Amino acid sequence: MTRHSKNNTASSVYSYHERQRDTKQGSYGTQHHRLSKDSVKDFNACNLSLQACRNPVITPEGFLYDKESILEYIIKQKAKINRNLKRYEKEKQKEQIRLKELQESETIAKVQKFFKRENNVVDGFDKEKEASTSKSNVSNMDNGKDKQLPSFWIPNLTPSDKETIHKPSTVVVCPMSGKPLKASHLIPIEFTLADPEITDPRIAHYKCAVSGDILTNSSRCVVLRTSGSVINEETLNKIIRKEMIDPINGKPMKESDIIPLQRGGTGYSSANKLEAKLKKPVMTA
Repeated sequence: MTRHSKNNTASSVYSYHERQRDTKQGSYGTQHHRLSKDSVKDFNACNLSLQACRNPVITPEGFLYDKESILEYIIKQKAKINRNLKRYEKEKQKEQIRLKELQESETIAKVQKFFKRENNVVDGFDKEKEASTSKSNVSNMDNGKDKQLPSFWIPNLTPSDKETIHKPSTVVVCPMSGKPLKASHLIPIEFTLADPEITDPRIAHYKCAVSGDILTNSSRCVVLRTSGSVINEETLNKIIRKEMIDPINGKPMKESDIIPLQRGGTGYSSANKLEAKLKKPVMTA
């Protein structure tokens, strides 16, 4: 071991390398990590399964899913919503029963207090009033108030913040955009095969349905709602926007019929954001 390696932490300056090492080992400060190509999905991959779509559909926001995966997701979310609603109804009934019992106990306490006071008046004096006037102590522990104060050392008398029951949401949302999603919102699309003989979506290559250009992860693609075809954005701007007619089936289109396809990534930072951040506590001077 060289002398420099022995004294690499003896400097009076907290170097960049030392800060990065301490951040990684001690979990101090915001951590940054550069994502590799393995962490980025392909443009034709489902956003749920991250596998190539066999029966592709997209949402109105342009997120691509395999039809089987997204329908299974919707069914599971609806079942979860039903479970949450049943749990909410049970908790609501328990809360109503608790409030009813509390009202009954308050009514009984008021009646008992009334009869006790009436008995004292009939006897000729008010015992509670006499007890309160006979003592000049200003302590808040007198006159029975000590029983009203909670005792923090007794578990069942410890003050606690009661949990408020909120009605759960009954809307299924898109796992990517967070917007409401229904099965009827899904739009079936069709990728045009570059080689008709290769139909396996795991190894197949796709091309623009109009120009025939090969589509890659760096291609900006759009979907034509009228035909479900996937084309290149450059083709859309040069050819289709002039007349707004679908070249596949000849149907007229509106601007809402053009849906940008949310692409995956290329592994290059110039094409998409490839840095992940994990924020952790930091002490500043």
